[in-house]
Amino acid sequence: MQALLVVAHGSRRAQSNQEVIELAAQMATSLPQFQAVEAAFLELVEPSISQKITQCYQQGINNIVIYPHFLAAGTHVVNDLPRIIEEAKQQHSGLEIKLLPHLGGFSGLSEFICQSL
Repeated sequence: MQALLVVAHGSRRAQSNQEVIELAAQMATSLPQFQAVEAAFLELVEPSISQKITQCYQQGINNIVIYPHFLAAGTHVVNDLPRIIEEAKQQHSGLEIKLLPHLGGFSGLSEFICQSL
């Protein structure tokens, strides 16, 4: 079984967090290969990334893909996410986690932005 976690920073502004939750729900309708498509947050709000990984693992999901919904490859993308992933792999036997490129690393992003102007 496979899950996709849409990971964002987390905000004190509830509406911002809700946007990420809604994005994950919208993505789920187009991604039938994933048994779960969920939002998780790095800081400030729950569910945390670790909580969602554990929840997925407890539901029998042994393969998790993490999409970092970040515009730039800052400390969270470069250091924090790999650390969280490594800790989760050590904690949950047989768990595979793949970290996708962050949103800002998407090669078609500039074209998408230009088309929407």
